Amino acid sequence: MIIVTGGAGFIGSNLVAGLNRRGYTDIMVVDDLTEGDKFINLVDGKIADYLHKDDFRQRVARKQFANIEAVIHQGACSDTTERNGHYMLDNNYRVTLELFEYCQAHKVPFLYASSAAVYGAGPVYAENPVHESPLNVYGYSKYLFDQVLRRHLSELAAPVVGLRYFNVYGPNEQHKGRMASVAFHNMNQFRAEGHVRLFGGWDGYANGGQLRDFVFVDDVVDVNLHFLDHSQKSGIFNCGTGRAQPFNDVARTVVNTLRAEADLPELSLQELVDQQLIRYIPFPDDLKGRYQSHTEADMTQLRSAGYKAPFRDVETGVAAYVRRLLEQGRL
Repeated sequence: MIIVTGGAGFIGSNLVAGLNRRGYTDIMVVDDLTEGDKFINLVDGKIADYLHKDDFRQRVARKQFANIEAVIHQGACSDTTERNGHYMLDNNYRVTLELFEYCQAHKVPFLYASSAAVYGAGPVYAENPVHESPLNVYGYSKYLFDQVLRRHLSELAAPVVGLRYFNVYGPNEQHKGRMASVAFHNMNQFRAEGHVRLFGGWDGYANGGQLRDFVFVDDVVDVNLHFLDHSQKSGIFNCGTGRAQPFNDVARTVVNTLRAEADLPELSLQELVDQQLIRYIPFPDDLKGRYQSHTEADMTQLRSAGYKAPFRDVETGVAAYVRRLLEQGRL
């Protein structure tokens, strides 16, 4: 059995789908469905069992599992604006530590979600402590466990891989609210209001010109499955595309893909702005000093670990995302 924590969530449910595509269904999903809307992410999935996260944590403490092939740990609070450090460190750091210790004791491969938030404002996004300085307690909660892994890398009893996700977008993120991707918000804004809103210029960047490494969730799944297949590898690896693109590229792709579905011609960024299909709002004061204006994954370590597949750029991935939601009737 493979355990996927956060398995009803965004990346977790896509991992379940990825395992299903391989014909694998002996999957235990761990999550919190107290607010049950996330169930929709698992409707098409084939799993063997479900456990609430608190029940799972208790059973891990009592060592009540057997015949586990791997644990893929995606469960976490991913709200970068959450300031409750006690909650964040228990939910993100302590639970990860407990699972790590369990997997080491039972020689079970362990894959977990780290985050590009550990790098803070950058400007270098390479897996080295000299480049790591989180801007918020979410990033710190991920950073803290990454240091645990580094201390144990030379003495692991079973492989452990931490993947530092950059800006992931794709299907099954609708439950994330304001923490959903900019692509998701752009789609819904355009459908509801006929235009897309982006942050105006700040920190030396032009309107909509802040740069992020946007990575399609299907590519994230493929990276996870690569390490599941190559269980001799351990370490911390960036999971992005290696190419920063501006928010303007996301908005332009969203609008033009939706326009294409309505048999309307593609427009340039300037034409979209001139026609007020893309609009800019003042950069929020409360984000100044706590915002990553530029992220770009250094892919050296991931490529050195044997992952050779290409990554989708924004124009390809976001367009595929929009079309998929249209086909599913979710837009």
